[in-house]
Amino acid sequence: QVQLVESGGGLVQSGGSLRLSCVVFGFTLDRYAIGWFRQAPGKEREGVSCITSSPGSTFYADSVKGRFTISRDNAKNTVYLQMNSLKPEDTAVYYCNAVPDGMNYWGKGTLVTVSS
Repeated sequence: QVQLVESGGGLVQSGGSLRLSCVVFGFTLDRYAIGWFRQAPGKEREGVSCITSSPGSTFYADSVKGRFTISRDNAKNTVYLQMNSLKPEDTAVYYCNAVPDGMNYWGKGTLVTVSS
C-alpha cells in the first residue's frame, strides 16, 4: 500500500532552518520522482521542489532556489527538504507527492511556521 508520511515541521524564526522528511511506503523510492509542495493559508498549493528517479535530477521553484535543497536516501526510503534562510512567506503546510502507479499520492502534510 502506497503511503507518504511527512515530518519535521515546526515554528522557527526568520533566517532559521528546518529539515523536512518524507518517508515512502509501498514502492521503490529511486524509481519515481518525488515532489514537495506547499499551501499557505488562503492560497493555492504550489510546487516547491522535486527530485527525479535515478540519477536524481533536482528542480526548485524560483522562490526557494538557493535556500532549499532536496535529497534522497534510498536505503531509508526517505526524501528530505533542507530549508535554510527561512522567511515568513515560507509559512505553509508542506506536502510530499508521488505518482508511482499512475495514481497521485499525497501525504497529510507538516506545518512550517516562520515568525518575523
